Amino acid sequence: MPRAVDLAYVRYQVPDLDKMQTFMEDFGLITAKRTDDVLLMRGGGVAPVVHITYKGDKKFLGGALIMSSKEDLEELAKLEGSGPVEEITDLPGGGWRVRMQHPDGLEIDGVWGQEPVEPIEHRSSHHFNWGDRKERVNQSLRPQREPGLALKLGHFVLKVRDHDQTLAWMRERFAMLDSDKMIVPSVNKAVGTFIRFDLGSELVDHHSILINEASEVGCHHCAFEMQDFDAVMGAHDYLVSKGYHLDIGVGRHLIGSQIFDYWTDPFGNRIEHYTDGDANTAEYKGKDYYLDDEGPTKSQWGMDPTPEFFR
Repeated sequence: MPRAVDLAYVRYQVPDLDKMQTFMEDFGLITAKRTDDVLLMRGGGVAPVVHITYKGDKKFLGGALIMSSKEDLEELAKLEGSGPVEEITDLPGGGWRVRMQHPDGLEIDGVWGQEPVEPIEHRSSHHFNWGDRKERVNQSLRPQREPGLALKLGHFVLKVRDHDQTLAWMRERFAMLDSDKMIVPSVNKAVGTFIRFDLGSELVDHHSILINEASEVGCHHCAFEMQDFDAVMGAHDYLVSKGYHLDIGVGRHLIGSQIFDYWTDPFGNRIEHYTDGDANTAEYKGKDYYLDDEGPTKSQWGMDPTPEFFR
């Protein structure tokens, strides 16, 4: 069975690449390449590209996952809705790709063999003086109100018509593991499943994709990891000063535990900064969370999601 090991990138389309580039740089990503037709952004890690925007009518096109081997791509190419194994010539890093058509029309890529880039130099995580231990002695913190640096693409959320169909589709192609589920209590039906990569005893993020059944197909949001809480808050204040639209934040999620801060780009696409999310191994056994007034629709602290957030 093919197996994915990480996320590669997300792909969008908007009518004005200049506006998108300005926002994304203010958000903390770095322009890897720009033409009249496409904007390629990288983060602070080794991935050559993590966010792609083409010029055109507003649309979420799809996402990409890194496979464990080129043989995985050959297996993917045999499945229904898959294109052939093809060399990647349109993105930094090269490599190979299979583009697959999801049942709802989204394009999901399996990629392998991208050449890593040099990571961007950035500060180490801050030491905090907790109630039960002190990590910072004879030193002061001086965090800045600045874009900061988005380190990596951490997860994205697919809005699909059929949750169960998509979950089976993703399992067949990427061998991902269920973390936690969101259940509608009145019908005892799962409408959301957080899935993670299976790297055995190696730590992975609690989720890299959330499959969410919805009336409208697309992407609820994509999320980028920041170094620490100060990086999230410094970026928050900077984005406020630039007049961008805050969606919800700052707060701490129940499922996955992330400290979150959600914004919308100039075209209404939701995008998140986060830090301090759960890390799991393959041994983690997920939980069922019921979508009631005391469930995951509330934050553990901070700003609660608005009803619009769940549409």
